[in-house]
Amino acid sequence: MSLKSFLFVTFFCVFILTLNAQRNYGGYNHLGINGGISIYNITTPNFETESGTGFVAGFTTRGEFYGSFDILYGISFSNSELGIKASNALNTQFVDYQIQGVQLNVLGSYNIIRNHLSIEAGPVLNVNGKMNLKSESFEDYIIDGYTTIRTQDIQDISTFNVHAVGGIMAGIENVRLSAQYQYGINNMFNSLNDKNLEESNFKGNSSNVVLAIYVYF
Repeated sequence: MSLKSFLFVTFFCVFILTLNAQRNYGGYNHLGINGGISIYNITTPNFETESGTGFVAGFTTRGEFYGSFDILYGISFSNSELGIKASNALNTQFVDYQIQGVQLNVLGSYNIIRNHLSIEAGPVLNVNGKMNLKSESFEDYIIDGYTTIRTQDIQDISTFNVHAVGGIMAGIENVRLSAQYQYGINNMFNSLNDKNLEESNFKGNSSNVVLAIYVYF
């Protein structure tokens, strides 16, 4: 499935879920937008990495589910960055990569103080493009610890990734701040194992801290 097709299907699913929530929930149902920053890295034994700062923005729905429990679902667009150590004949440095993607999330929420303080947890489906070099001038740098693997050789990462999410949200009914940790369950570097590179046992799991503001209408 192409990224455009996935976006269409995702928007359609969110629209249907929103209509269903408005029809079935006996309590409140808030539509909103969210945006913030992400501190992203990939935990891997293969490369020396450095976390980078990116951004997230999207649409969200929060509805009363049962008792003190709410359900949250929505779609977010992300631009994540990280550095991987590499060198040429003259220089060694962390070379910057960026990953653009779309997240579809369905989270359960427990209200410690309704409309003011809650904890959230659940799965996130992340669909992303390549781990692209931010500058073509680093394409022929050699990844630290290897002799033949260039920075451009490791851009083809997994397209579909599942994250486990946990976080906390605090504020007032219509404006809330959120701190969230996302851990990638699957191996993002698995596709590199089929490329006949110098290494044949690549492993990597994403690690992402998201600090965001939610505005409900």
